[in-house]
Amino acid sequence: MARAIMLQGTGSDVGKSVLVAGLCRMAKRRGLSVRPFKPQNMSNNAAIAAIPGSSEMGEIGRAQWLQALACGVAPTVDMNPVLIKPESDMGAQLVVQGRSRGSARARDYQRSKGALMAPVLESFERLRKETDLVIVEGAGSPAEINLRARDIANMGFATEADVPVALVGDIDRGGVIAALAGTHLILDEADRRMIVGYIVNKFRGDLSLFDDGIAAIHDFTGWPSFGVVPWLSEAHRLPPEDSVTLARRTSVLPAKLRVAVPMLSRIANFDDLDPLSAEPEVEVVFVPPGERLPRDAGLIVLPGSKSTIGDLAFLRRQGWDEDLKAHRERGGHIVGLCGGYQMLGRTVEDPEGFEGAAGRVEGLGLLDVETVMQQQKALREVEAVSVRYRVPVTGYEIHIGRTEGKDCARPVAMIGDRAEGATSGDGRVSGSYLHGLFGSDAFRARFLSEFGIETGGGSYRAQVETALDDIALKLERHLDCDALLAAAR
Repeated sequence: MARAIMLQGTGSDVGKSVLVAGLCRMAKRRGLSVRPFKPQNMSNNAAIAAIPGSSEMGEIGRAQWLQALACGVAPTVDMNPVLIKPESDMGAQLVVQGRSRGSARARDYQRSKGALMAPVLESFERLRKETDLVIVEGAGSPAEINLRARDIANMGFATEADVPVALVGDIDRGGVIAALAGTHLILDEADRRMIVGYIVNKFRGDLSLFDDGIAAIHDFTGWPSFGVVPWLSEAHRLPPEDSVTLARRTSVLPAKLRVAVPMLSRIANFDDLDPLSAEPEVEVVFVPPGERLPRDAGLIVLPGSKSTIGDLAFLRRQGWDEDLKAHRERGGHIVGLCGGYQMLGRTVEDPEGFEGAAGRVEGLGLLDVETVMQQQKALREVEAVSVRYRVPVTGYEIHIGRTEGKDCARPVAMIGDRAEGATSGDGRVSGSYLHGLFGSDAFRARFLSEFGIETGGGSYRAQVETALDDIALKLERHLDCDALLAAAR
């Protein structure tokens, strides 16, 4: 049975996902067989993964897909047995071991989530039987003691599965000594005993300047330090887990092509844009609510959404529908991905209310297609050929809805003998259900060449692999990885 260690945070967005990915790559480089595990994740950034014992595919958080890549293994739904995909401020879709269990209001989920401990432990034990080490990622913070009674994500899991915890604090946001000491103060004794040490993350400058801080934390908590991790600039080359980071992503290099991406309220799979962001002559700008889409953008990408009809209304409230039409009239290019593709059509119909209230709404009318939502979700990996460029495309589909219309006669890709996507008559507007379209290097190179960029198309996957290696090397340098691995049990 594999040993395990868990990283929990003093708060959200302290860098746990990147640290777990880096530690997974570190363990792999040491010759260990390693797997990532996150009991519960809340994200609309989903990936598809194999369901053990089944030919079906299921859903996990995109961060666990990246962590599996760091381990050098194919992802499975056991790596993230509970995925919560927010659909509104009050409710979300619940995915358990890869399969949807429908939607639930937040209050109802909090009352019933204790019953999910059984599948969480089942998935964890299955992983432990196939590897040497499992590195577990918590969610939010164990300091949220108001949620402790039915917790499956932090100390609830750690105590039930007897997994030791390394606590991660973010010094970049300030107050890291108080965050670590405060967590020690408010945890009960049983939970406090699970913590075997801590990590200070995101330090900028001379690490020795925090020596007194390490001494102070020890005085308050008695916990040993596993080390202080410097600001990992390499993390910007990895797909982000959470949309809260998008508004902070900026480019300082002059660009030949500016790509504008409206930040929808239920934006999903926004890492589709990362391969474009990685191109040195491309600037990707995520436009927050309340701001207009930039007039100097050469391309606007409508990203995926967990709630197409809801986000279509949200888009109109921002005035982005008028910006899109003006962009189109100026001769600009528009690409819609998944939910964004559905929005570009003439109508979106949800007769059974799969996304909320049943109904039919007018789309943006930029593609001559219509979408009807259906209960059956498409979940599959895809190998296709671009119709326009005659180059291979790899990716995945993860959506509900069927889209048909005249513009589908000009598909984006062919999946075997099945046409996929749609393109306007002049070729300036297109839509596709294929996630990973821009991650296909040959496609991206040919696409960017139409904007005068001839340097595109380097291996995006190779850049991600290099970033994981670089992060692993930094963690080896700045953390006591031997002590951290020795603490696993």
